[in-house]
Amino acid sequence: MSAFVDGCVTEVGGRNAGGNRGDMSHETPVSPRPVRRLSHVRRRVVTARTLREHGVSAAAAGERCRPGGPWRMPLPGVYLLHPGPPTGEERLHAVLLYAAGAERVPGQASSGSAGSAGSAGSAGRPAGRETPAAVITGPAALALHGFSSTPPLSALEHIDVLVPHTRRLRPAGCARVVRTRHLPVPEEITGLPVAPVPRALADTAARSGDAVAVRRMLTEAVRGGHCEARAVVRELARARLLGRPHLADAVDALLAESRSVAESLLYGLVRAHGLPEPCWNVDLRLPGGPHLGGVDAYWPERAVAVEIDLRDGTEARGGEGARGGARPPAYARKRERLRGRGVTVVHVTASELRDRPARQAAVVRTALVTAPERGPVPYVEVLPR
Repeated sequence: MSAFVDGCVTEVGGRNAGGNRGDMSHETPVSPRPVRRLSHVRRRVVTARTLREHGVSAAAAGERCRPGGPWRMPLPGVYLLHPGPPTGEERLHAVLLYAAGAERVPGQASSGSAGSAGSAGSAGRPAGRETPAAVITGPAALALHGFSSTPPLSALEHIDVLVPHTRRLRPAGCARVVRTRHLPVPEEITGLPVAPVPRALADTAARSGDAVAVRRMLTEAVRGGHCEARAVVRELARARLLGRPHLADAVDALLAESRSVAESLLYGLVRAHGLPEPCWNVDLRLPGGPHLGGVDAYWPERAVAVEIDLRDGTEARGGEGARGGARPPAYARKRERLRGRGVTVVHVTASELRDRPARQAAVVRTALVTAPERGPVPYVEVLPR
């Protein structure tokens, strides 16, 4: 029989070591598993259940957690198998183990699986189809996504963790429990289930009253290519946060930043792929008639326009807009006005310009080349906006 002693496996001695099966207690595992089969971090952060499976009773674990002892218990039922303070990674594992309870942490191999030390996934990979028991969110998730505008993991007082709303789990220690009816599909980062950037931003903004810090995080999300502005706005709207004045201002700055980034990408696309130089950022109007709408690029000889789509996703469905109130689908109306006058409109998003520039350039080039097939070019006034 084996047991934990300071994170190592030792033989349990004594008069019953010879195999007197009659003295085995209900806490003695039938076939204990060696701790060396756990990964490096998971050898140091374990649950009471795992300890029992390795032959360590609750009383023995409690004895080792006394002041001056070799172990610590940072969270109820979670043990740190060394006397020093936990590292950032150990805190994350401890919070997930506490929040998951008896369930297995998503993205984490079971403790008895050989080779689990190498099971950590790459950043951004979906954590799997199974329903997660707990998901890291908030500033800790943003730090894992590589944000520089959030404190490092070691400096965070609390780690936010999402659990299903049906769970009855109290916050404890550094674990701040966030119950939700909408548990996101996590991304796997270093083997841990982490909320996608838009959700992590929304959960962070919900607890922060620092307008400057929130704006800095939102700006980094777009400028750093972590996600699109409309995905963030959609999450903020779902969480009913857009009515907060400091968040409304931050969203305005976010959309402005998103447009600036997208325009730069569009400029680069036109020049890198040898497209004709268009008229940039113009308003189109019928001669002596009504205003048709503004576009980001326009080729008057071909009546082809490119418009960067910065909608938050709800407007496109005719639902609530970015401010949470009813708003008409302005994009759709403008598109129909332009098409009704013979103008071909190509809609692009920032992510398409960033991730698939060659494909978007091909779409624009096709629209320009096939323009003569669509009949005479309509005459519209082109004005700077």
